[in-house]
Amino acid sequence: MSVLRRFYERESFCDLFRAFVMNRRVRAAAVPFIEKLLYKKVVEEDTIGRSPGIQRDKYYMMVAILHSVDRGLRRGAFSKHVVNRLFKVFVENVLLNESPRRVKEKTGRWPPFFVTISPTQRCNLNCQGCYAASRPGAVAQLEYDVVAEVLSQKRRLWGSFFTVISGGEPFLWNDGGKGIFDLAADFPDEFFILFTNGTLIGADVARRLEELGNITPAISLEGFAAETDRRRGRGVFDKILAAFEELRGAGVPFGISVTVIRDNAEVVMGREFSDFFFREQGAIYGWIFQYMPIGRAPALELMVTPEQRLRMYRRLVEMIRDERLLAVDFWNSGPVTNGCMAAGRPFGYLHIDWHGNATPCVFVPYTAGNVRDIFARGGDLNEVLESGLFADIRRWQNEYGYDHGCGRSGDWIAPCVNRDHYRVLREAIELSGAKPIDDSAAAALADEEYARGLAAYGDDFRTLADDVWEREYLS
Repeated sequence: MSVLRRFYERESFCDLFRAFVMNRRVRAAAVPFIEKLLYKKVVEEDTIGRSPGIQRDKYYMMVAILHSVDRGLRRGAFSKHVVNRLFKVFVENVLLNESPRRVKEKTGRWPPFFVTISPTQRCNLNCQGCYAASRPGAVAQLEYDVVAEVLSQKRRLWGSFFTVISGGEPFLWNDGGKGIFDLAADFPDEFFILFTNGTLIGADVARRLEELGNITPAISLEGFAAETDRRRGRGVFDKILAAFEELRGAGVPFGISVTVIRDNAEVVMGREFSDFFFREQGAIYGWIFQYMPIGRAPALELMVTPEQRLRMYRRLVEMIRDERLLAVDFWNSGPVTNGCMAAGRPFGYLHIDWHGNATPCVFVPYTAGNVRDIFARGGDLNEVLESGLFADIRRWQNEYGYDHGCGRSGDWIAPCVNRDHYRVLREAIELSGAKPIDDSAAAALADEEYARGLAAYGDDFRTLADDVWEREYLS
């Protein structure tokens, strides 16, 4: 403990992290020490002005991260090379990165934290309700140089070293013989989360991921074999389990990504689900995406009901606080993220699709401009941030609570400008003149029944959630 106290007095996060990672005995002593330190700093000494309930959720999420890393280290989920690379890339360049602060001092506002890029629409699967309408025959994709320019600009303009790669299937992206592995090698100081269906991860791919050390794959599934194969195709679940085995053998940390619809919500909420994927299969983290009616054949009836969504929120809290699992729900984790993260909000993100369209969010299929065009005329990513659509959404985020202190925030259990506040999004689209990125998005914009249905969904959920928000976060 004297060693840990010395770390604390020096406030040397790097030294503490190295000792935590490299030595099991140090970890055993460090975990309760760090928990107490986090509680003191995040909850008791909070200087942000958020409510105690919001800060408490952030504390529990940090503790879940701590225990998830510890479990992974104990079971050998990280090779020695990956540990060293993650320390350099993720800890130093992402967690301890001071560049965004310097951007704030120079420009007067905090920059976005990351960008999600979908470099290809092509996929080897044809999943029901795919938000990207991906399919084997899709040909739309970004040039390698355009993707590289996005990464270079966000680093230079925003001090961002974190990128999420989505799709389509990212492992199928290839432009002039260059793809995902080349991107990770050309940007070795960048940390990547890569959303993949997992079916292309064999021994060679797992070995290459270990060699690079700056990519963690998040593998998509819908539950167990019945749920996953029903949406993704026969035999896909077995291929996913095989991918898990290859990644474990190579020492590559991985997570899962779950799309929840009305029919599989109860399975995903079950304790059997979390035990199997997190404890038995060794997923370090899990992303939960509630189905959004965009992309291929959007259907409001596939969405989880408001009642199911509230139960999902309760289950998420249980997984994080009681089971100490690192699980993030793109919507129900709103208290941890300070609400909606779209439109390049400070510490938020934006999305760039396979055509180069810049959209506020992966699940908002309306564009404020195209990076191909912007780069061709000598512009930069800040043009996207300054567009009417992005500015209008950020203005609403601030009014809804991002700029507010304790007790004044809107309900962040219902944070989404699309799913929970569709009228706000619709007005921003119309006033800014934003364009739909595909025929499905155009049809949704012209469909008054769709608009009424999505707006009513938000109203119904907030009727349930507002009471929870008031009682558990603001009181």
